[in-house]
Amino acid sequence: MSTRIAFLKGHGTENDFVIVPDPENAIDLPPAAVAALCDRRAGIGGDGVLHVVRSAAHPEAKELAAEAEWFMDYRNGDGSIAEMCGNGVRVFARYLLHAGHVTEGDLTVATRGGVKEVHIDKDGDVTVGMGRARLPEGDVTVSVGEHSWPARNVNMGNPHAVAFVGDLADAGDLHAPPPFSPASAYPDGVNVEFVVDRGPGHVAMRVHERGSGETRSCGTGACAVAVATARRDGADPAVTGTPATYTVDVPGGTLVITERPDGEIEMTGPAVIVAEGEIYANWLENAAR
Repeated sequence: MSTRIAFLKGHGTENDFVIVPDPENAIDLPPAAVAALCDRRAGIGGDGVLHVVRSAAHPEAKELAAEAEWFMDYRNGDGSIAEMCGNGVRVFARYLLHAGHVTEGDLTVATRGGVKEVHIDKDGDVTVGMGRARLPEGDVTVSVGEHSWPARNVNMGNPHAVAFVGDLADAGDLHAPPPFSPASAYPDGVNVEFVVDRGPGHVAMRVHERGSGETRSCGTGACAVAVATARRDGADPAVTGTPATYTVDVPGGTLVITERPDGEIEMTGPAVIVAEGEIYANWLENAAR
């Protein structure tokens, strides 16, 4: 490991990430090192780490190299591995543009949730094809203190429980994971979204992200919320043949989610690179012990 490691800082609707460019997958990032990088007092600070690796150089992405040159090796803020991060993909694409690896327009990004189609607009927004939602059967309940709500089970490559509430303040501080039942619904934990209506085709949400706590935004969560809201409203594009589009306000901004008749979901929103610098390798090595 060199004495210094390059990093950047970026965010998508204030869901923020430490970006570690590592095309040849030469940097060891054990969970403790990732958690140290994401520590907002003792590290750089972020909701997660975007480890930027060429697909051909990563054992989990080699099979996808023919479809996507770059692999988003995403880690949660506690160091755990996540299947997907919608805001992360947008920031990942913005970094690739910033670094000169791609140009504006269409590209593909490999993730543990599959290959994602991405479009970088000239106005700065990034659109990501998020795949199809799965809606597992069975009743789910989430709780905060003495309050409990029924929740819609939505899987966007990672698990979500979407609860409609009267007031977003009812979700409490969201530092700890909201309890849910039955436990069998989410054996590996779950992202929990609390949602209120703002108007026709317009909702607002707060989210507890598995492994990160409450975040300012969650891309897969916004998609899960749009799908759950559409079904609540009696809209299923696969049945009607008409796309369903929802504006989703998150604490850090606004995302626009469209579910197409073929089931594919597109998310559009901003992605920003705010800083770059160097990490001292010995600090990272010590933090990983």
